[in-house]
Amino acid sequence: METNNGIKRRALGKGLEELFYNEPLDYNKIEEKIITSTPKEAITMVSLDELRSNPYQPRQNFDQTALNELAMSIKEHGVFQPIIIKKSIKGYEIIAGERRVKASKIAGLKEIPAIIRDFSDSEMMEIALLENLQRENLNSIEEAVAYKKLLESLNITQEKLAERLGKSRSHITNMLGLLSLPASIQTMISEKKISMGHARLLSKLQDEKKIVELSKRIIDEGLSVRQLEELSSNNQEYERKNKIIRHHQEKNNEFQYLEEDLKEKLGTKVKIKANKLEITFTNSNDLNRLLEIMNLDK
Repeated sequence: METNNGIKRRALGKGLEELFYNEPLDYNKIEEKIITSTPKEAITMVSLDELRSNPYQPRQNFDQTALNELAMSIKEHGVFQPIIIKKSIKGYEIIAGERRVKASKIAGLKEIPAIIRDFSDSEMMEIALLENLQRENLNSIEEAVAYKKLLESLNITQEKLAERLGKSRSHITNMLGLLSLPASIQTMISEKKISMGHARLLSKLQDEKKIVELSKRIIDEGLSVRQLEELSSNNQEYERKNKIIRHHQEKNNEFQYLEEDLKEKLGTKVKIKANKLEITFTNSNDLNRLLEIMNLDK
């Protein structure tokens, strides 16, 4: 019994902060880090009837064909990789591996191998939001809402959130700025009638009536981002809420101004040094986002 208790204690602990230290949080690596840090003897069999979804994860859409294929594989070979779960008041909540749980039920299994981790409610919410951000095809408004929820649930600054997600501070700020736009404009952004470039400029304007007028012109007249920028900067009626003040200080890096511009446009860390341009991305979804911005997605 003492050995089993020791195993259980080792299976608990190590929250997200300890797992990732100063690395950007990556949902796709949470499972990998937990499995590699857990001894085999700490993996336990858990009844499928005791499992339920992460309560903070509202969207759970699964491809039925893919689930059936996975179920056939599980019938033949079993479940290779344990799921990650958290003990709750009644049974367990799934942290990672819900597809394996659903497929195992289809395959007729009664139990599944699992690793029990003691994540807090705030960490469970953070994991759910990370999954949405890094695995779902979110539109700009959904992404902004996810950032807002993370800031509120973690009670951290925009700068700290940017560090944890491997994003630039300006990207987080620009995305959150979209939530200050009128609801009708946010809908246009969600439906991709207005590009992120247009939306970012509109979010810096003060007069709601003018924002709506300009939004209609973007759609009706096909205004480019450059044309919108000229309209908003040349006409005092479209005075921006936040004027961008550039400090022309001597810097060791002669390309710093270009780094800052690229950071803002790409929403990620950019470094220019020794005739090399380095652009940081956190995972394949983030890379696809960058390629789309640079028109290299096809």
